[in-house]
Amino acid sequence: MSDQASAAITRSWRVPNDRAGTRLDTFVRHCLPHLSRREVEHAICGKLFRINDKVGEKGDKLLPGDQVTFKGVGHWLLTAPIPQSQLRVPIVYEDDVVLVVDKPAGMATHGFSGRDQGTLANFLAAERPDLLMIGKSRWEPGLLHRLDRETSGLVLVAKTQAAFDDLRLQFRRRQVKKKYWALVWGITEPEGAVVYPITHDSRDKKRMRAISDISARSKKQKSWAALTRFRKLWDVAGLSLLEIEMETGVTHQIRVHLAATGHPIVGDIFYGENDQEKFSLKRQFLHACCLEFFHPRDRRVVKVESDLPLELKDVLGRLRPRR
Repeated sequence: MSDQASAAITRSWRVPNDRAGTRLDTFVRHCLPHLSRREVEHAICGKLFRINDKVGEKGDKLLPGDQVTFKGVGHWLLTAPIPQSQLRVPIVYEDDVVLVVDKPAGMATHGFSGRDQGTLANFLAAERPDLLMIGKSRWEPGLLHRLDRETSGLVLVAKTQAAFDDLRLQFRRRQVKKKYWALVWGITEPEGAVVYPITHDSRDKKRMRAISDISARSKKQKSWAALTRFRKLWDVAGLSLLEIEMETGVTHQIRVHLAATGHPIVGDIFYGENDQEKFSLKRQFLHACCLEFFHPRDRRVVKVESDLPLELKDVLGRLRPRR
């Protein structure tokens, strides 16, 4: 962690008259708008905020003239990802308004506070610092979409706000084509589509769940329409290699949809079976292999491809050795 993020810092705010009666957590979010509600609650529970030298509780009501003091590690006050020049991510396409990177497995696309490091956003902050001013959030510098931590492959990044707005519109209109390779358990149909809506799993907030029975869906249950198309490239030994196209972009969509059809991705410990063979993989066998979009400046079609990482090639080589 950088010196800026790890150093102990103290900062104070005086409560103005027009903030009288405000709860501590609301006041902190006003003073530090880059922190999410969850981050603020975490910091207050960690006893990082004091009111007139007394440890504050999130529901404490403030009086005019009260002094609210933060004392803690500096990453709480950071408003953008820390540049980390030691990170290595291949840039596979770049011009003056867009770039495409090939994210390795094991790297998150971005974080949500200065505590999160080792992400693609940290890499971009170091390599292309101007990107911190592009996009909808400084935590996501120019990033137009994201990949799960253990999914490798292509990520599209805008270098100007005009390019970001144009490409976001292309995503919303489903004009950006995204293809993946996935090795799954079972022998699938030659091709198919999965259209189950996806919702949060009520038993685990980190998980998503496909709603396979539409009639049983609760009206109060928030869900997102999702469409995943697949084509089988080959199968062997009870496994199928699929080429997948995402028509939508819901969290964990491919993994959830494939698991819901009885074909979880090899190495996916979150949605697969714990006792299944992992082929020594420390990740899921899912790779974003192709991106195709209209260039935001001249509308030409740009197609970028990425080969399988070595650890995934090794698995395929063991399943189908060359003769």
